[in-house]
Amino acid sequence: MTRIPTAPLILGLAGLIPFVWGAATTLNGTLADWGISALGPRFIGPYVQLFYGSVILSFMSGVLWGFATKTSGSKAAMGYVLSVIPALWAFFMTGGGPVSAGTNLIFGFLGLLVLDYAFWQWGLTPRWWMSLRLLLTTIAVICLGVGVI
Repeated sequence: MTRIPTAPLILGLAGLIPFVWGAATTLNGTLADWGISALGPRFIGPYVQLFYGSVILSFMSGVLWGFATKTSGSKAAMGYVLSVIPALWAFFMTGGGPVSAGTNLIFGFLGLLVLDYAFWQWGLTPRWWMSLRLLLTTIAVICLGVGVI
């Protein structure tokens, strides 16, 4: 895999803060108590992870859409169709309580990784894209697992 440039790596890792924070406040009661008093109950444990995870899946739909604009014809059409799947998945699959929503977000992020790979194979992403996406997806999925399962 190709080395990830510093700026995308730092920004990508910064984007994981709500996932890591949610896992940390799930595992550490003292930290969770502080989080509730300082930030409110919506910003600890699985609650922050579920909301943020839905936002990120929707954001990634836009990223994939942008990659689809780099091509034309049937490949572009396929890219546009595939790019909306993460946002639709987040919209339709994150109800039903924290365990169900969290499990569905885990599957959503794993499915997104498959889409990332397709766009990468088509040459629509930077060469380092899969290295970054694999790292970020692994951390997000582990954190979601801690937070909701």
